Amino acid sequence: MAELIYLVPLLPLIGFFIIGFFGKKLHNEKLIGGIASAAVGGAFLVAVGIFMQLLGEAPEARTHIIRLFPWIHTGALSIDIAYQVDQLSILYTLIITGIGTLIHIYSIGYMHGDKSFPRFFAYLNLFVFMMLNLVLANNFVLTFLGWEGVGLCSYLLIGFWYDRTFEGSHIVWTGDAAKKAFIVNRIGDFGVLIAMFLIFWRFGSLDYATVNTMAATQGVDAGLITAITLLLFLGCTGKSAQIPLGVWLPDAMAGPTPVSALIHAATMVTAGIFLIARNSTLFALSHTTMAVITGVGITTALIAATVGIVQNDIKKVLAYSTVSQLGFMFIALGVGAYTAAVFHVMTHAFFKALLFLGSGSVIHGMHEEQDIQKMGGLKKYMPQTYITFLLGTIAIAGIFPFAGFFSKDEILWYAFLNGSPILWGAGVLAALFTAFYMFRLLYLTFHGEERFDHHHVHPHESPATMTIPLWILAILSVFGGFLGIPKALSFGADINLLEHWLHPIFHDAHEILAKSHGEHAHSLELEWGLMAGSLGIAVIGILFATSLYKKSSSKPDELAAKNKGLYSLLWNKYWVDEIYHAVIVRPTYTMSLEALWKIFDIKVIDGIVNGSARSIATWAESIRKIQSGIAQNYALLMMIGIVGIIAWMVLG
Repeated sequence: MAELIYLVPLLPLIGFFIIGFFGKKLHNEKLIGGIASAAVGGAFLVAVGIFMQLLGEAPEARTHIIRLFPWIHTGALSIDIAYQVDQLSILYTLIITGIGTLIHIYSIGYMHGDKSFPRFFAYLNLFVFMMLNLVLANNFVLTFLGWEGVGLCSYLLIGFWYDRTFEGSHIVWTGDAAKKAFIVNRIGDFGVLIAMFLIFWRFGSLDYATVNTMAATQGVDAGLITAITLLLFLGCTGKSAQIPLGVWLPDAMAGPTPVSALIHAATMVTAGIFLIARNSTLFALSHTTMAVITGVGITTALIAATVGIVQNDIKKVLAYSTVSQLGFMFIALGVGAYTAAVFHVMTHAFFKALLFLGSGSVIHGMHEEQDIQKMGGLKKYMPQTYITFLLGTIAIAGIFPFAGFFSKDEILWYAFLNGSPILWGAGVLAALFTAFYMFRLLYLTFHGEERFDHHHVHPHESPATMTIPLWILAILSVFGGFLGIPKALSFGADINLLEHWLHPIFHDAHEILAKSHGEHAHSLELEWGLMAGSLGIAVIGILFATSLYKKSSSKPDELAAKNKGLYSLLWNKYWVDEIYHAVIVRPTYTMSLEALWKIFDIKVIDGIVNGSARSIATWAESIRKIQSGIAQNYALLMMIGIVGIIAWMVLG
């Protein structure tokens, strides 16, 4: 069955070609949406079959390298189009295709009537194809092809409504938002390219299995491995929206809501976590890089969570929430809790896709309104959306027994165990902010006074194509966490299914970390205490939001008036965009305009080209005077030439 893995990316690619070339001729939205959804759904079914095969195999025999055809063979470099089917890649594949199918079905209702309906589904299928190549590849080069491919698709989908502006905290033209995402990600991608050069120079291969095995058995110079892993991590900060390259993701909300759910919640932004998890052995060898990952993760989680508190655009709140949750995943990677990071990738995909699609249902029912200050009291108009959104909100807040509780607390536990109590405290503080701003969002949207204009806005529930995916994701958000039950909740029994599943993938990395840091004694009592503490703090955040916003008036943000300085700081996102613009964008633009264009381009480049042309023209003008048109003069010149040649031959 594993040999059929090529069908998983092939089916979305076929869907892309069919819709891309013939979509406009089909003239049927349901047919177009059905083809696109069937392509991804078929890939999901094939992935399920392969997953069932792996389940029946011994853990050490679950890695299959499927080589399709040769690609690049030159000198010592040999790259094939080959897929690595193992526990990590099949888990990511199930997430991408499973949630991708639900989002495709949802999009049939959400994008109904859009003039570019076929183009949208063609882009979605292309994105799924690229993302599957990223996670299934057995080498860095094929992963990088998918890595760049999802960047291209992100650009196309963020700027899909290129004729519109997006009114978030600032009005953004969708084209600018798309360019911002594309350019910022190219900075990180440059780091990945340099890292690949260094890896090939040191190991002579770009295959994951070869590189990680050689790193584990032969060792690597500390400076070199730190350089390689930091460069790889630079790419991860771009793709997964971490400091300093995370500024693109909030503006990416300019794209259609299904795009936000698919790309910026469930799949593309987790590519950075995948790259580190796939190369866990390399990263475990560098204590410096692990510390940097931890520091960047907790800083991002806190900053994004605080900014999310004051956002009034329903999608922007979720965007900053995504950045914050990605920070949690990097904390887990930084302290060596690789399984916990992947676990949170999975649960986050469930509840964040649910929340984004729920926000899309609200926007659809509110006739494109996104400002939560102009909503309120929507639960009676949109009961299904409200219930599913509530379940997703409880899950992301980390309340037992919802999915987010298990993955979040596993990260916090390892942050305390392998990091420090301070790191745990910072993580709990970020979780407090998460619970607060998510319930603020829930109350201002669905509870309290109706603050919308009843003459122009008539809220209504979304069609079944949109609500059915919400219910499926809601069920996964409630029960998905039981795949990773910790020892503290199983009374010491080792029934963490996900940990057992991923153990062979991270075995070498855990061995390296155990040798360098030693094993930590596991205390059930301590884990219970920390779990109760983080749960209690999340409840405090919920209660505080309830007291402020559940019965909100026409002026729901009273905190803003009382804390103008702090509010201004958070509302302006710590002025990070303004600082980047002043320090990087404007000087680069000025240098390009004044120095490179007006001086180097016009005076040097154009001067050389135009000057050479003028010189030849001047010389030609002088020579032209010889051409008088008088035959006697031409005969005289010929005779002079003949005499000169004869003289040269004789004298020579």
